[in-house]
Amino acid sequence: MAQRAIGGWRLFFWIAAAYNLVIGLGAFLDSEWGFAEAVNGVLIFAFGILYALVAREPKRFAPVLLAGILGKAMVVLMLGPPNWDEGGNPAIGAIVAGDLLFALGFVAFLIALRRRG
Repeated sequence: MAQRAIGGWRLFFWIAAAYNLVIGLGAFLDSEWGFAEAVNGVLIFAFGILYALVAREPKRFAPVLLAGILGKAMVVLMLGPPNWDEGGNPAIGAIVAGDLLFALGFVAFLIALRRRG
């Protein structure tokens, strides 16, 4: 993959990292120690660290995106429909929409990487 293309992907992965770090930290700080919401916040934050690693070396760390795709796809499937429907939480719906966009971006990156070797 060309250096110029990798540069654009690096920015994308830095944005994904910041997204997860901010949302994960916010979820953690907004919950009580030891509760499921706190654990979820830590996991979301940890995925932000993984995306930062991918941002630094996209080709090397590309395989970790499989975990990100799975995680984001499951979040979309579980939280998207109830929060995109009438009566859902618009804030959660927006976060889940972001997860969907990042998951699609991760898939696009892996496909492009595979095509270009």
